[in-house]
Amino acid sequence: MDAKFSIALFLCVVWVMSGNATDPCASQPDESDLNVIPIYSKCSPFKPPKADSWETRIVTMASKDPLRVRYLSTLLAQKTVSSAPIASGQAFNIGNYVVRVKLGTPGQLLFMVLDTSTDEAFVPCSGCTGCSTTTFSPKASTSYSPLDCSVPQCGQVRGLSCPATGTGACSFNQSYAGSSFSATLVQDSFRLGADVIPNYSFGCVNAITGASVPAQGLLGLGRGSLSLLSQPGTNYSGVFSYCLPSFKSYYFSGSLKLGPVGQPKSIRTTPLLRNPHRPSLYYVNFTGISVGRVLVPFPSEYLEFNPYNGSGTIIDSGTVITRFVEPVYNAVREEFRKQVGGTFSSIGAFDTCFVKTYETLAPPITLHFEELDLKLPLENSLIHSSAGSLACLAMAAAPDNVNSVLNVIANFQQQNLRILFDTVNNKVGIAREVCN
Repeated sequence: MDAKFSIALFLCVVWVMSGNATDPCASQPDESDLNVIPIYSKCSPFKPPKADSWETRIVTMASKDPLRVRYLSTLLAQKTVSSAPIASGQAFNIGNYVVRVKLGTPGQLLFMVLDTSTDEAFVPCSGCTGCSTTTFSPKASTSYSPLDCSVPQCGQVRGLSCPATGTGACSFNQSYAGSSFSATLVQDSFRLGADVIPNYSFGCVNAITGASVPAQGLLGLGRGSLSLLSQPGTNYSGVFSYCLPSFKSYYFSGSLKLGPVGQPKSIRTTPLLRNPHRPSLYYVNFTGISVGRVLVPFPSEYLEFNPYNGSGTIIDSGTVITRFVEPVYNAVREEFRKQVGGTFSSIGAFDTCFVKTYETLAPPITLHFEELDLKLPLENSLIHSSAGSLACLAMAAAPDNVNSVLNVIANFQQQNLRILFDTVNNKVGIAREVCN
C-alpha cells in the first residue's frame, strides 16, 4: 500500500474516532464551562419555525421588546467560579439567552432563559396547561419536595396566593412580558455546570396564558432573595458575569461565570445603583450618548435615576435592542441621520434604515456612564436587512405609556462584551471579549 495513502487513511480513522473531540456541538461533561449559545444556532436543540435569516429573526424578536420593557416598568418591590454555556433565546420569541441545567435526581435536562431582571426561577412541570412539550417531571425526581405557605421563601414570592387560615401549597401568579402563569413553589436539586445546589427553590408552573413565557423555564439572576445569587448554598458572593455571543454565532460559545473567582482582573467599572422599589433591577448611572464626536444634547432629567418613579437606566439580558425614552431616542436618531445623510426607511421596530453603501458614513455610538465610556462596535449598533441591502440603527424608543421612564441597555448592544455584576461592592464592569 502506498505510504502516503496509508498515512491519509490513518489520519481519517483518527478523525472519525475522535469526532466528539472536534465537534463544537458535541455534549460536554457537566464540569465544562457554562456556555452561552444562540438558540437558533447549529448546536441548539431548538429549531426555528421556518428558515428565516437571522436578521429577520432579530426584527421579529425586537417587535416583542415593547412588552418586555412594559414588564420591566411594572416590576415593583419584590466560592470557586462556575462557568456554563449560554445560547440565544430566539426560540422563545423573547430574544433572551439560555443556559443548560439539570433539575432533580436523576437530573432532567432543561434549557432555561437567563434573566437579570427577575429573581425567581420557574419551569413548566408535567401536566401544565399551555406549556411546551418539554416539562420537568416531579414524580421522576427522588429529591423533589413541595413547599407550603409556612416556609420563609413563600413570603418572598411576588403574586402570592395562600389561604387566609391554616396551611396550604405555596401558590403564586405572575405576569411575564405580556403573558401570565400560575405556579407552586417547590424545591429540588439544581445543577448548573459543576455546581449542585441541593434544595433550590423555584416555581413549578402548572398553567400559562400567552406566548412570552420561556418554553423550558427561566433562571432569575436579579438581586432579590430568591435569585440564584441569593439562595442558600450558592456561595457566589453576589458576583457574576456573562459574555453573550452574537445572534449569528453557531456554537455554544458564550459563558456565564458565577462567583468572584475567575472574573476579569482588569475591567472598567461604573457604580451599581439600588432602587428599593424595584430591588431586582440593575440600575446604573447613565450620563449621556455621543454619536460620532457629537455629545447629543437633551435634558438630563431623562436619564436621572429616581427610585420613586422608577426612572433611570438598567442593564438587562432579556430585551433585544436598547430602548431610550422617546425624547432621548429622537435626539440620538436625528443626530445619527444627520451624519449619515441620504434617505431613511423603516423595518419593524427599526425606523432608521438606510442603503448599505452609506454604512461607511455611519458614526460610532458611545454610551457614557459614570466613570466609564463604552464605544459600541458597529456590529452592536447596526443590523442589516435579510437581503443585505439595508443597514438599520439597532435602537428604538421605549413604549409610549404612563411608565415610559426607563432606559434599557439591551442584549444586542452587549454582544461580545464581558458584563460583570458585583452586588456586594455595588459596581458593574464592562470589558471587550470575543465570545462568538
